[in-house]
Amino acid sequence: PGNAKVEIDDGKAENVVPDTINIRKKITPFVMSFGFRVFGVVLILVDFALVIVDFSLPDRSRDVGKALEAVSLTISFFFVIDVLLRVYVEGFKVYFSSKLNIIDACVVVVTLVITMTYTFTDLSGASLIPRVVTFLRFLRIIILVRVFRLATQRKELEKVTRRMVSENKRRYQKDGFDLDLTYVTDRVIAMSFPSSGKQSFYRNPITEVARFLDTKHEGHYKVYNLCSEKGYDPKFFHYRVERVFIDDHNVPALEDMLKYTTSVRDWMSADPRNVIAIHCKGGKGRTGTMVCTWLIDSDQFENAQDSLNYFGERRTDTSQSSKFQGVETPSQSRYVGYYEIMKTKFNRQLPPPKALRIKSFRIHSIAGVGKGDGSDLKVKVILKKELVFQCVCAKQDNCTVFPDIGNNAAVISLLNGPVVEGDVKVMFESSAGLPKGYEDVPIYFWFNTSFIVDNKLFLPRGELDNPHKPKTWELYKEDFGITVFFLEP
Repeated sequence: PGNAKVEIDDGKAENVVPDTINIRKKITPFVMSFGFRVFGVVLILVDFALVIVDFSLPDRSRDVGKALEAVSLTISFFFVIDVLLRVYVEGFKVYFSSKLNIIDACVVVVTLVITMTYTFTDLSGASLIPRVVTFLRFLRIIILVRVFRLATQRKELEKVTRRMVSENKRRYQKDGFDLDLTYVTDRVIAMSFPSSGKQSFYRNPITEVARFLDTKHEGHYKVYNLCSEKGYDPKFFHYRVERVFIDDHNVPALEDMLKYTTSVRDWMSADPRNVIAIHCKGGKGRTGTMVCTWLIDSDQFENAQDSLNYFGERRTDTSQSSKFQGVETPSQSRYVGYYEIMKTKFNRQLPPPKALRIKSFRIHSIAGVGKGDGSDLKVKVILKKELVFQCVCAKQDNCTVFPDIGNNAAVISLLNGPVVEGDVKVMFESSAGLPKGYEDVPIYFWFNTSFIVDNKLFLPRGELDNPHKPKTWELYKEDFGITVFFLEP
């Protein structure tokens, strides 16, 4: 999107004075860290205990009382510094745009003043007027104040936890919002799951997501939930919710991709103000797959790879870290490629069906993978969530293994291999302790038979789900790969 890029709301508050940016960058991770927040909660609880102990001390233990007051005073100073640091890190305007923060700052200052008054005026000696003492001690407890401080610290902890969970995904952090949510274009929003209950502690709270969408795009948004595993009450989003059932770390069915783009096309063309908000669980893999599918369908990108690169670049906040936050599961990227072909070659229709029989798998560069000869492997073939074939190499059960040592390969030849058509999932398990990744297996991949050319499909390491991850490359060498051979049925 040539000029759309310029108008995209980046979700960053514009209040940073340039010369302080560097200092701010250094302090922010510390002030916003989980440890710092937990420390704050612990201090409040300690202070709470001190006040109660001090309150119950008999008058003759005033020395202990003085020591307790000194600790209490130190804690009060800590919270004043804490507030000042947060004002500095978040910016004056942003910090005080929250009512909770305003009350919090007042409470901290008032607590400090009362603690100082209590510590530095010798009211404990006023035995003639014990009532004043009791009253001031009671005032000092201000139990509600402590409880309130705990509540605000919990809010801060929630914020920090959500930021930790969203890692370096680009967040929307202005106008009083702090959400794991990104404008991919000015009309397409990617976000993580709108949660309630315990999960809202570390993911986007559904009420905040609804408030965001109602504030920014009232009456003009539609939400697409791609999680097969869970939903929520659509009333939060005025019943403008559509579901596409995709399993985590897996691919959408081709039919579902076409239904979805038709739905988005109708919605987007109904009004130029209409936007879509798409989410799965983390707002990355399944979300990216379907966002890229739409970017291709709407002619914003010609090819799959460009759209995938663009989504990754928009979703990743490189100012936090360089970890890529786009679609990284190879099968999901492959399906974005399939959509590009369906659009350009088949006029947004399903490609002609093609039934094929799986004949064999050739595993390249197998040395060091499991037993190194394929004998530890077990292969499963799944169609529409049904297991249609499985073979156990060790027992030569439904297959024969031919090690090709000279070429550092092994061939698993299937006996009565299954006839497959449409979306196919292949999973490899190992009895030799290969590390498992997504789907609780070492290797898996998806393909669609309509796109198979010359009765074979070669998938190099980078196109196999799980071996694509750099942390597995000690095991799967650079030229590791799998070729699937087919026969006409």
